[in-house]
Amino acid sequence: MENPTNNNNSSLKAVIAVLAVLLIGSLVYIFKLSSDTEVVKTELTTSMTEKESVMKDLQELKATYDAAIAENTSMSDELIQERDKVVALMADLNKSKGDVSKYRSQVQAMQGKMKTLVAENDELKKQNGVLTVQRDSTITVLGESKKYNEVLVGQNEELAKTVERGSKLSITNTKTAAYKLRSSGKQIETDKASRADVLKISFTIAENQIAKSGDKTYYVQVIDAKNNVLGEKKTESFGDNSLTYSFKTTVKYENKTVNVTEDLPGKDFAKGTYFINVFDNDELVSKTSFSLR
Repeated sequence: MENPTNNNNSSLKAVIAVLAVLLIGSLVYIFKLSSDTEVVKTELTTSMTEKESVMKDLQELKATYDAAIAENTSMSDELIQERDKVVALMADLNKSKGDVSKYRSQVQAMQGKMKTLVAENDELKKQNGVLTVQRDSTITVLGESKKYNEVLVGQNEELAKTVERGSKLSITNTKTAAYKLRSSGKQIETDKASRADVLKISFTIAENQIAKSGDKTYYVQVIDAKNNVLGEKKTESFGDNSLTYSFKTTVKYENKTVNVTEDLPGKDFAKGTYFINVFDNDELVSKTSFSLR
């Protein structure tokens, strides 16, 4: 017959052995679970750090594009398109919860594109700067040329006026006297109205080298003491103006002094003062007066 004490000891040892095995298994499981948790934690931490790094790169890309777009060059549309791609990738990255390695490759491609576009934009700015300087210089030169031309135009206009004034013929030495005609044809000067048969009117066209040569016509108007126009009493129109004249005379002018003398026959000359006016068309160019008693 077995000893009860020995049986109890054997049972106790078996229980202890089982408990020991369970304890060791629990310890191994706990250790493995702890290790797995650390690995997951490490992976999550690494994943979050990588995500933040990629997001930071994307934010820098966006800031670079924003600055380039603000310069408002002819590349603005292309820069805006690339900036919008960065913004879209940032939104996609915010939603992601797993591996972000695919975003890193996209960011690298975008960074390469950005460097190319920014370099082109900088070159374009330099060219625009050169063009702006050239344009400003051209504007300055044109402005100075315009002012110079305006001065020249003013000088030319003034010169033209001077030439026009200078080219007008001067009528000088205008004189009138009454004469009595002898049967022999001889003329004897008189100051008596009752003896006068003809009025002799003379004037001088002065020399003028810049005046236009050719035939010159002058209208002579003689008005007696009773305010009557003597002679032909013809009327000539000059635009809105008209002139009643005693006679007209045409002279061949060759830029040298010309003395003009014309006779105005008449009878029953009135006593008093006579006025003689010489016109170039409708412009009064000379006048004089004399009296008969």
